[in-house]
Amino acid sequence: MKYISTRGQAATQPFCHVLLEGLAPDGGLYLPEQYPRLQAGDLDRLRGVWREQGYAALAFEILSLYVDDISAADLRTICSKTYDAAVFGSAQITPLHDLGQGLVLQDLSGGPTLAFKDMAMQLLGHLFEYELGRRDTRLNILGATSGDTGSAAEYAMRGKRGVRVFMLSPHGRMSEFQRAQMYSLQDANIHNIAIEGVFDDCQDLVKAVNADAAFKQKYRIGAVNSINWARLLAQVVYYFAGYFGATRSNDQHVNFAVPCGNFGNICAGHVAREMGLPIARLIAATNENDVLDEFFRSGVYRVRSGADTLATSSPSMDISKASNFERFVFDLLGRDSARVVDLFSGALARDGFFNLHEDPAFASLQARYGFVSGRCTHAERLATIRQLWQEHGRMIDPHTANAVHVAQRHLQPHVPTLVLETAQPVKFAETIKEALGQVPPRPDRFVGLEALPQRVQVMPADVGRLKRFIAAQCTEP
Repeated sequence: MKYISTRGQAATQPFCHVLLEGLAPDGGLYLPEQYPRLQAGDLDRLRGVWREQGYAALAFEILSLYVDDISAADLRTICSKTYDAAVFGSAQITPLHDLGQGLVLQDLSGGPTLAFKDMAMQLLGHLFEYELGRRDTRLNILGATSGDTGSAAEYAMRGKRGVRVFMLSPHGRMSEFQRAQMYSLQDANIHNIAIEGVFDDCQDLVKAVNADAAFKQKYRIGAVNSINWARLLAQVVYYFAGYFGATRSNDQHVNFAVPCGNFGNICAGHVAREMGLPIARLIAATNENDVLDEFFRSGVYRVRSGADTLATSSPSMDISKASNFERFVFDLLGRDSARVVDLFSGALARDGFFNLHEDPAFASLQARYGFVSGRCTHAERLATIRQLWQEHGRMIDPHTANAVHVAQRHLQPHVPTLVLETAQPVKFAETIKEALGQVPPRPDRFVGLEALPQRVQVMPADVGRLKRFIAAQCTEP
């Protein structure tokens, strides 16, 4: 299996190369040359693997379709080490909860940082350590987070041999719990940097550093954001697990409702669907920062300025520039890299938007690719949190509430709709208290988290300052 860039100017590469490189040198994102296509017999076999051997074995089977430069024995060991009940708190790893009326909640937040990002980040930690050890080299990971990616990455990479983490976050834009999870880590290989701006400023800085080929090579810069294909690939697995758990045979279809910010989570669903998983609809749910909902309704992809990106009660979705969206547009346009460059490096950079409404491909969004969308407001999030608590005794976080609310508009008879849960409510206690009048329970290991000493560097959104900081840390052993 070889990988290509969405912008068409990078050489094809094997999996372990794109694992360590992250963003392609031409500024594009890596995708496989083609998606493996599964037939009915393949799905039957994978269902049997999931039922009889569990999630780790299913992960090995899915990853094996994309990874041919790690031995089967080593890849199986990595998957077993990653998806362990002791790490994720459940033998099922992603258990399902029936909410009635065709809605099913897929629990993805049982990992170390109580967020779905652990599902992929724990795997990345083991993959990085394995490949860096095999090459006897180091990697400096540069990432951006709007909330949960940062803590998941840092908990996965802390203490890992050969890895340093430089994690950018928007200063003052995360919940108190999210900040404390990251900034309280004292590991020498973890560096938190709070950027004076919004998440898009953090993401732009990551891309600017990656665009400096000499700097990237000298300091061996890698990525853990979902621009890294390995991260997205890991997320494909739980779509298969959710499907097998919600159906009895492969003749059935399901919908998935996904909270959307950077488009990585739902892009993994797109990949699963392209592989042949029987997904009827992929329901993209946004908050008030509704760039993606606007696109799926109108064909216009219009990024917002930092000043126009709203601070909401679902802060991990307060994103205007969805970096993974380029992967989907590449597929939508028949993998025409020249057009992708025209749109993302041309029209978007020049005008702040592009419009595909008149393009024939736009008509295929739902018919060919299954996408529908909707947005959710703060008041609707609160009402949805109250509804699930009153009707099912189930407490959900505000990001998941966005997806439940939008999913309820797109229910189909006899087609289960799986809502991908994103985080445990304790990470957003203020919003839960506003909705329910009570503070969510907190795992014992996080009691007193906010009172711990915190270590963070605050700096402006200046790529020169960021590079100097990284260079200074990399002179240390």
